[in-house]
Amino acid sequence: MQRVTRGAVVVDGETVGAIGAGVVVLLGVTHDDTEEDADRLAHRLHRLRILADDLSLADGAGEALVVSQFTLYADTRKGRRPSWSGAAPASVAEPLYEAFCTALRRRGAPVATGRFGAAMSVEIVGDGPVTIVMDS
Repeated sequence: MQRVTRGAVVVDGETVGAIGAGVVVLLGVTHDDTEEDADRLAHRLHRLRILADDLSLADGAGEALVVSQFTLYADTRKGRRPSWSGAAPASVAEPLYEAFCTALRRRGAPVATGRFGAAMSVEIVGDGPVTIVMDS
């Protein structure tokens, strides 16, 4: 995730999600991830004090833009072409992506999204820069 002053996702020339200050979450899902993992990560992100004035999403200090990002599980150890075998198939990943977004919303965070499986143009205007890797 990155702390941002703004972020947006464009698909086929249409802005499908946009936020002001907050966090852009690039969410990758692997084979053994569960709904419990999605809920636990949403809980941790919601309370993480990385926004302005040491505040969090739980404090109402920002918004979240969640973008599906299977490429986070790229394996580049062999050859010149990445392997995507570490990423869960869409049939597994999409429901967990939705579960993560739902868990954030349930906690009161404003959440915008990209479009799962689409070719997206993602605008991230970093603040800080602050980039944090969270893993289940």
